[in-house]
Amino acid sequence: MNDETSTETRENTRYIYAADGVYHSIPSAQPQPQAEAAKPTKQKNLTGKIIALALCCSLLGGAAGAGGVMLISSLSKQQPEIVEPAQLPENAAEKEEETASLVYEGQREAAIIENVKVSTGKLLTPAQVYAASVNSTVGITTQMVSTNYWGYTTNSAASGSGFIFTDDGYIITNYHVIEDSSTVTVTTYDGTAYNAAVIGFSEENDVAVLKVDAKGLTPVVLGNSDLMNVGDDVVAIGNPLGELTFTLTAGAVSALNREITLSSGVTMNLIQTDCAINSGNSGGALFNLYGEVIGITNAKYASSSSGASIDNIGFAIPMNSVRELIEEIIRTGYTTKAYIGVQVTNVSDQALSFGVPAGAVIAAVTENSPAMEAGLKENDIITAANGTEITSSSDLVQFVGSCAIGDKIELTVYRERETITLQLVVGEQIQSVSTASSSNANQQQSGMGSFFGSPFGGFGYGGRG
Repeated sequence: MNDETSTETRENTRYIYAADGVYHSIPSAQPQPQAEAAKPTKQKNLTGKIIALALCCSLLGGAAGAGGVMLISSLSKQQPEIVEPAQLPENAAEKEEETASLVYEGQREAAIIENVKVSTGKLLTPAQVYAASVNSTVGITTQMVSTNYWGYTTNSAASGSGFIFTDDGYIITNYHVIEDSSTVTVTTYDGTAYNAAVIGFSEENDVAVLKVDAKGLTPVVLGNSDLMNVGDDVVAIGNPLGELTFTLTAGAVSALNREITLSSGVTMNLIQTDCAINSGNSGGALFNLYGEVIGITNAKYASSSSGASIDNIGFAIPMNSVRELIEEIIRTGYTTKAYIGVQVTNVSDQALSFGVPAGAVIAAVTENSPAMEAGLKENDIITAANGTEITSSSDLVQFVGSCAIGDKIELTVYRERETITLQLVVGEQIQSVSTASSSNANQQQSGMGSFFGSPFGGFGYGGRG
């Protein structure tokens, strides 16, 4: 009966009809099963080791979401007495006629996304983009509770930015803005503050979807990031430093499809811009001059070990790369993706100089994953997939991401100076707020030692927001 439970009362005993088809008796004085919300748990190279890449969340203070619902019996710790049907009271049939059986059925209102076409053919000035879009942007403040080394509970706060995706309160920001947060507050341009629920997120895409209880909000207009060119003018609206709220910065697209690997191991292809992106801007919208959102600001270069000054090298997630993911989270509360179960990095320059082929190096293989079933091992180098050349970890990530669940892949693998072929079937990975997966098909792990170490070294999250 799927997790549904029917109950009926016979004299002084309540019988629960479970999925195994027998009656379990409990004293009638015991309380009815209570629905309790499950506590959510979350899952959590340009050159050399010179520049550090920072996420732009602003840390404010000192030292989520929509989970599933489960029924918990108050007698779950005691072994129920199995009652055979022949042992039921003789007047059971009479009682059935008098007492209604209770069936618990889950109810969830499905979110429906309706796309509305808006004319955006007129080129605007930055001032006009700001006037048209500032009411669609928000500030985000999070609170985090943690326990320090000595066992004391500490509270800290951080800030970031976001934008309104739908008129009924769905908000988009970066995952790293709300990561490990106990509470999330969204503030609109008119100063209204809302408590926000985390609907879902994707750590490897650095995207999170929030929901506030509001109607009639002004959503942004979504653009096509694939139409952007290097040199196109763009503006960002966000909350730098967590204090200079609703600030506009202007610049241009400096580069497209810039491959960046962060210290978390996640590799992303981002829009590079010389718009000033600072701590607190993370999660905010990057607009073209037609007033369309074409990116989500999430990172910048923050420092250099050589002491060189770094100015205006910021990054944004292309809107086209995450739009379907965002809509999937809104519709279902979770994400699904093609999954093979490996962590990969790139072959180092040193290894290449010794004749090792370029490819995606296996840093780790997830237990019971498609990769393990296919026979992949650590230090294997994948050089081709279904005949498509693989020269880097990002090549493999993009290839797997383009596959459908159940697809068969023929992998060409370099192992101990020999080339072998392995067959693999693409699996499915589900990630939700309540059951965040600990393994990522596209998690790029640096640090396989000096021989296979990542050539991009020390890029990483330099802070929150």
